[in-house]
This record gives sequence, C-alpha cells and structure tokens, in this order.
Amino acid sequence: MGRRSFFLRLASRLEGPQTLGRGWRFWVGAAVVLALASAYPLVTDSYTVGNTVYFFNWVFMALGLCVIWGYGGALSFGQTAFFGIAGYAYGVITLNWGADYGLTLWATLAAVALSAIVAAVLGYFLFFGRISGVFLGIVTLAVTLVLERFMAQTAGPEWHIGAARLNGFNGMNGMPNLTIPWPGDNDPLVLAPDLPLYYFVLALLVIIYLALRILVNSSFGNVLVAIRENCERATMLGYDVRKYQLAAFVIGSSLAGLSGVLYTTWGQYITPSSMGITAAALPIVWVAVGGRSDLTATLLGTILLIGGFQALTVYGSQYALVVMGLLLVVTVLLAPEGLILALAYLPQRVFRRGARDPA
Repeated sequence: MGRRSFFLRLASRLEGPQTLGRGWRFWVGAAVVLALASAYPLVTDSYTVGNTVYFFNWVFMALGLCVIWGYGGALSFGQTAFFGIAGYAYGVITLNWGADYGLTLWATLAAVALSAIVAAVLGYFLFFGRISGVFLGIVTLAVTLVLERFMAQTAGPEWHIGAARLNGFNGMNGMPNLTIPWPGDNDPLVLAPDLPLYYFVLALLVIIYLALRILVNSSFGNVLVAIRENCERATMLGYDVRKYQLAAFVIGSSLAGLSGVLYTTWGQYITPSSMGITAAALPIVWVAVGGRSDLTATLLGTILLIGGFQALTVYGSQYALVVMGLLLVVTVLLAPEGLILALAYLPQRVFRRGARDPA
C-alpha cells in the first residue's frame, strides 16, 4: 500500500501547478509526439538523425537553466563552463583508459559528477556570499570566459593529462563513442552518433523531463517559485533561500555537464569555443524565447530555435546571430514570459476577454 501511494504521489506531481499540460489530452498528445520522434529515424537518412541528436544534446543544458533561472530566479550566464568541464573530463578519462567494458558510461557519470562538484563550490561562494541579480550573471560569465581563455592557451606539448593532450584552441579529439555493457556479450553496445545514440538520448531526455516535472511540482519546486516571486517573503517564512538556490544551481549545472558529455561523445571532440561568449549567450536566448518559467515551453523552444539557428547558419551565417538577438529583443518587449508560453496562454486570454465583453 505504501509503495502504491508513493507512485500515485509521483504521478500526481507530473501535473502540478508549476508546469503546463494537464489531463489526458496533454498526455495523449505527448505520446503521439514521442511516437513520431521514435519513428523519425526510420523515414530519414543517418546524417539527419545524427544532426537531430546534436539538437537533443543541448536541450539538457536548457532544461537545467530553466530550473536555475525560470524557477529559482537566479540568472546564470555560465552554464557552458560546466558543459566544457564535463566534456573535457570525459575526454581525459576515455583517452587514458579507453572504452572497454562500457567504461565510457562510468566516465559520463564521473564527468557529470565533476561538473556538479564545481557547481557546488562556485555556488556556495555565490549564494552564501549574497551575490544575486545582475551580479550573479556577471560573475558566472566571467568564470566561463576565464575557463575558455585558459583552455585556449594549452597548445604546447606540456599541456596534457596522461595520454590526453588538451591541444589549446584546437581542442581535444579522438574520444570514443559512448558504450554500454550488454548482457551476455563480451563487447559493449556502441552508441554510434546515428540510430543507437539517437534512441539513447531521446529516452534520456524523456526520463529527465518527467523527473524535472516531478521535482518542480514538489515542495522543493514550490519553494523555488516562492523565492523567484518574492525572495524576502520566502526568507520571512523561514526558508533558507541560499540552500534552495544552491541546490537548483547544482542540478542545472549537472544537466549542463550532461550536455557536454553527450556533445563530446557525439562529435568525438571538444574545443574551448564551446565555452565562449557566443556559446554562453545562446542558452539564455533559447530559454527566454521559449518560456523560462515552464519546462515544456523551454524544451519545445530550444529544439525549434536550435534548428532555426542551424538553418540560418548554413544559408546565411552572417545574419544568424543578428536574427537570434532580434528575436530575444522582440520577446522581451512583446512577450516577456516567452513566445511558446504566450501562444499557450493566448486561447485563455481571448476567452476571458470575450467573457468580459459579450458585445
């Protein structure tokens, strides 16, 4: 009975007040989207499938920033720092110890754990040092740029960790694909950047999305939203704001680290430019334009914007960043809650306006 009530409580939190989407219509629609995503590789070529995996890889970082900024109210401009830390850590571990017996899976866990530890140390000094608002964004951006500049100058042969050379601006390359131990077989399952990695990342994305829905609809998520809305009132109610924001920062940074590992195993390389100013700014645009206060809006907005940004880069590279910047400005001026959220709330607003004015 206790186990059943536990799972019922978890299921109820999937439709809590902090997330959009409730009722059977939403979940049937989500199941249809998932079925279409699962069938998509069967009707397209391997290059497009691999390109879609690239889109999915970045969504984890966007969801993490949504937790930190959208729910916790703390703008972090340095998520790509944890992306790079985990990516380089994965490269160092796998280049030194290889990929036999599914070692890359343990390397992934170790790399994500390292990004979480760095986030916990940095976040402790930030939040317990009472740094907030725009200053939090400035400090996290500074950390990212310092790390990017440091890694860019590690080009000499003396810059290596065991057999793994850092290679400066050119970055590390030659890392093995992600592998998973397979029962009854001495050889692990290699997740190549097309079909195997696609289904693995898609399943991981669904699991993390559902887990985050449960998290933000729990008491922890309710307190985060209370802190976002009125930090002083949450403090007066007896909540230690610093601990909640630090926990959100570690969770979001761990997801950024997961993005870094998946990106590294997808392309088998990682460069300092992945932590540069442009890379650091793009997640802010994705989350803000999609809708930072909701996980579903962030997920959909990020995938759409990454696809659009890549198309602009291919067919008009000189205008891609300009268009993204203009899109952010339009969002801030016309739909501060985000374009996806604005479209989701539009029928409700029209209905209310019609009810107030029958004429």
